[in-house]
Amino acid sequence: MRILLPPSEGKFAPVRGKPLDLFRLSHGELTEARAAVLDELIAVSGRADATKILKVGAGLTDAVAANVGLRAAPTAPAKQVYNGVLFDALDEQSLQGPERARMTRRVLIFSALFGVLRTSDRIPAYRLSGSVTLPGIGGIAKFWRQHLGETLTPSGLIVDCRSASYAAMWSPDPAKHLPVRVFRESNGERTVVSHMAKHSRGLVARALCQEATEPRTPGEAVDLLNGYFAATEVKTATGAPVDVRVELGDASIDVITS
Repeated sequence: MRILLPPSEGKFAPVRGKPLDLFRLSHGELTEARAAVLDELIAVSGRADATKILKVGAGLTDAVAANVGLRAAPTAPAKQVYNGVLFDALDEQSLQGPERARMTRRVLIFSALFGVLRTSDRIPAYRLSGSVTLPGIGGIAKFWRQHLGETLTPSGLIVDCRSASYAAMWSPDPAKHLPVRVFRESNGERTVVSHMAKHSRGLVARALCQEATEPRTPGEAVDLLNGYFAATEVKTATGAPVDVRVELGDASIDVITS
């Protein structure tokens, strides 16, 4: 089984640590492609129109300027650099040793800069979204789609918690693919959850890392998650208690909160 996560747009910037070494990252066959994106990002980030190209507001000027020094910037494991709602729900620091080991094996984080990462890969904080088009690279999603097709050939179920721009970077085998959809149910009516769906997807990833059993079928995955949520107190991102159940949708895992 593999659990696919998006990165966070906001990141924790390490203050100490070894500089970036592309050759030490997992999926070494991506090194050349990673170097191409990195060099282009550094060049673009030094331009006067960098914030426009990178699609960020004026308040992130400093973060864009910091991209220029990425090759020498301190690094930390990706599981520490990425933060935000989804990674808060995953809460890697509270996982036990065997659970962290399963997270390292099972979780893949998609990155506009690095393509795909293990949680243990050491990276610097950077500013680059999957929806960006770089002048010398083209659309980031299209670029990585060309490189990840042969790199990623996982066996077993693929539980997909990615957002749209990162899902566009690689399409799994439909027979194995289970995207996670999130709904809120109130008075018998079900509505799609958008931003706060990240929290629920983080909880799904956490549940699948905590459980030693690896589901082999979509039904087993749903049963495992329902058992987990029945036995575990769940709270929203704001700390309010919430009831969670999971259903097998149309080739998807549907998380329903109420």
